[in-house]
Amino acid sequence: MVVPIELVHTQNTKYNITIDALGHLTFDTKVVIVTNPTVAGYHLETLLSHISAPELHVVTIPDGEEFKTLETVEKILNKLFDYKLDRKSLLIAFGGGVIGDMTGFTASLYQRGIDFIQIPTTLLSQVDASVGGKTGVNNAYGKNLIGAFYQPKAVYIDPKFLKTLPPREFAAGVAEIIKMAVMFDKDYFEFLEQADLSNEEALKEAIAKSVTLKAWVVNQDEKEAGIRAVLNYGHTFGHVVENETHYKSYLHGEAVAIGMVMANMLAVELGLVRQEDADRIKSLLEKFSLPTGYAIKNVDDFYDHFFLDKKSAKGRIKFILPYGIGDFKIVSDADETIVKKVLKRFGATA
Repeated sequence: MVVPIELVHTQNTKYNITIDALGHLTFDTKVVIVTNPTVAGYHLETLLSHISAPELHVVTIPDGEEFKTLETVEKILNKLFDYKLDRKSLLIAFGGGVIGDMTGFTASLYQRGIDFIQIPTTLLSQVDASVGGKTGVNNAYGKNLIGAFYQPKAVYIDPKFLKTLPPREFAAGVAEIIKMAVMFDKDYFEFLEQADLSNEEALKEAIAKSVTLKAWVVNQDEKEAGIRAVLNYGHTFGHVVENETHYKSYLHGEAVAIGMVMANMLAVELGLVRQEDADRIKSLLEKFSLPTGYAIKNVDDFYDHFFLDKKSAKGRIKFILPYGIGDFKIVSDADETIVKKVLKRFGATA
């Protein structure tokens, strides 16, 4: 299956997302694969057997969100200079969302921009992170606050890479799938309520549906000026959870799941969603063993972190909330008292 990306506001920016067994890839330039030891141990030999290039190198960086930093990007850049890459050279991001984000960001920086492609190996990166051109790194102030919109030349999604994925990593990807369904497609949500994603065909259907939905959004709004912000449902809260726990306690998708529950509570308070629908969403998250609770230590600190969110502007926090199941509402005028009332339900003291 091929899903096209055609960015209507960016001239000549088109590429394909291919969902199928990985075919043979032939390049006429220097190629550098960026990966981590975990992915390399399972899959690098397979990938190398699928690539032909006049010169091929592998850069391996540490595995984990805590290494998603400018320091790591600089290490990758130094390797590219060592290999004497030029502007016609190509990077391949081979791994999960961290690898994809950093490889894309590095590609945007090296000699002011070289090509890269995505070959995602986690469910989260296959259904979300590899699609749409968001790249970047974290810093002490928050997640992905340094980065660029930089589109790959192609994305190759092979579900077979998921066979070695640990259960937690798989569930983290399902959180992003559920996010898409809640925001855009009630029928898809109901499919997920019944689906067994350990079944290969059901999983392929879920990946294809999620990628198609994300492509539809990105094609309209590459740089998050409008509808693309909706893809951050659960993230405004979830990014604070990640920051408070120093990116060590929760995988990204797990933090997003917690953030979705928090967002749903706020939506119930604002009359946007019924409690029974919020409960359905929570139950679906728990069906896939995702966390739905979190103990906030200090409500005021948690609330203040919202203002570092990239979607906030002019002193207003932008919340992406469900409007029933299958629709959304962007709220920029939520009363601080109501938001903190919701936060206090997560075992905190003000």
